Amino acid sequence: MADSLCGGVSDEKDPENDDHKGVKCSWAAAAISRKTDVSGAAAKMTETLGFYEKPAVKDEQHEHSDSNDSDGPSLLRFMCAELTRGYFLEHNEAKYTERRERVYTCMRIPRELERLMVFGFFLCLDAFLYVFTLLPLRTLLAFLRLLTIPCCGLGGSRFLQPAQVCDLLKGLIMVLCYSMMHYVDYAMMYHLIRGQSVIKLYIIYNMLEVADRLFSSFGQDILDALYWTATEPKSRKRAHIGVIPHFFMAVFYVFLHAILIMVQASTLNVAFNSHNKSLLTIMMSNNFVEIKGSVFKKFEKNNLFQMSNSDIKERFTNSVLLLIVCLRNMEQFSWNSDHLWVLLPDVLIVIMSEVAVDIVKHAFITKFNDITADVYSEYKASLAFELVSSRQQNAYTDYSDSVARRMGFIPLPLAVLLIRVVMSSVKIQGALSSVCLLLFYLGLITMKVLNNIVILGKSCRYVKEANMEGKLFERPTAQTSKQTPKKPKVQRPSTSITKQPSPRAKPFPPAPPPVTEVTSDPPPDSPPKPEESSSETPQSTELKHRATKKDLLEIDRFTICGNRIG
Repeated sequence: MADSLCGGVSDEKDPENDDHKGVKCSWAAAAISRKTDVSGAAAKMTETLGFYEKPAVKDEQHEHSDSNDSDGPSLLRFMCAELTRGYFLEHNEAKYTERRERVYTCMRIPRELERLMVFGFFLCLDAFLYVFTLLPLRTLLAFLRLLTIPCCGLGGSRFLQPAQVCDLLKGLIMVLCYSMMHYVDYAMMYHLIRGQSVIKLYIIYNMLEVADRLFSSFGQDILDALYWTATEPKSRKRAHIGVIPHFFMAVFYVFLHAILIMVQASTLNVAFNSHNKSLLTIMMSNNFVEIKGSVFKKFEKNNLFQMSNSDIKERFTNSVLLLIVCLRNMEQFSWNSDHLWVLLPDVLIVIMSEVAVDIVKHAFITKFNDITADVYSEYKASLAFELVSSRQQNAYTDYSDSVARRMGFIPLPLAVLLIRVVMSSVKIQGALSSVCLLLFYLGLITMKVLNNIVILGKSCRYVKEANMEGKLFERPTAQTSKQTPKKPKVQRPSTSITKQPSPRAKPFPPAPPPVTEVTSDPPPDSPPKPEESSSETPQSTELKHRATKKDLLEIDRFTICGNRIG
């Protein structure tokens, strides 16, 4: 009975288990089928990372799986790749060649810049020596001419030539400003500046530098206005306030500028005489601040030319200021030569810091703005052209004035201050002192003449190397064509085409129409006349070229010694 009951119970429970087993088997089969479908789809699809590919056969799938396992990332393989990785610079040859040329340009900058600086320094020296040597003689000759006018009578429409009028004005300005500078006490100014703190003196020195540049830029305009007002032809309508107001404006400007330079020299003298030299160090560091203000700016060639001229002027002005400081210190120590050797190291440090700052500044400006080092040769040729053109017979300005306009260097205030310092430092008493002064003056004239010969020779060579003789020849013919407007119509267009510069050709009609109109005027029976006139015009232009070329050749003959010395 028990067996039968157990068998019945078991028989009753088996259908339920079978049902559960059937459900479980069906779910497992569905899951297995899904897994096989997903694995089959994954096997058919390609991963973006490259772990799976599309195998056509199971053997290829195994091979790819083996290769993926062998090509997997590893530290050893990475290190081998980094150690053996190579590249070719020749694939970007133009870029690396440009970088190499920039390095060569930076290496050439110090030599080319110092050549320009030395040439410009001697140009400023020539203009500065002119005030002490030739200007007094020219002023004396103009004054004698003014005194002899009632006796000799008027030989022309002018009492004096324009250059003589300008010389007289310059001489009067120098005399008046020198007499006014006697009322300024240099010693009181020195002790007043010495009593200030270091920070105040540093600020004062920076303000004086800015004021000096502003005075230089506006001062030459005041002097040019005076010269033109005094020499303007009287036939024109009066459009100015008069010569006397312009003259007093010029005297007032030169006096103020001389005082400003005196304060600057006194500040530098205080820096030299300070015990810890802290002010001198701060003033030298001010030059390096200039690098920050100019290097990271956009510069064109014209802007770089203006900055180069400003650096030349600044270097020459600092040299004169150092000379004034040495004179004042030597006077205080009774001209003891031992104290001069104490001053020389500081003087050399100031000069070398100025040179180093200029080299670094110009090197990085040319690098950042892609300017070649050959541009400094163009700058030298431009300065030389102005010097050569001022030596022609029809020059429109004095050489010292052209240097002042180009570089911002005005020699009159600096000359007034130097005369004031020298006269107060050196006592002239007795006949021996007068003879020594005369010999010193003759030595200055000799230095001026030799310096002038050398820079004229260099200037002629620079003008020829730059092929700027054509511009030199165009200048006189433009003025002659304006002075003779009553020529026949056949010659006017030929001279305007060959000789007149482009900016001054506006008052004349253009060249092609007048030639066609003139050739249409004569009758048809005489066709060879225009040909003869056209054949004569090249000869006339050649003769004019030869006539204008004499000026440059005379300068060359006059400066053969200068070329040999240089």
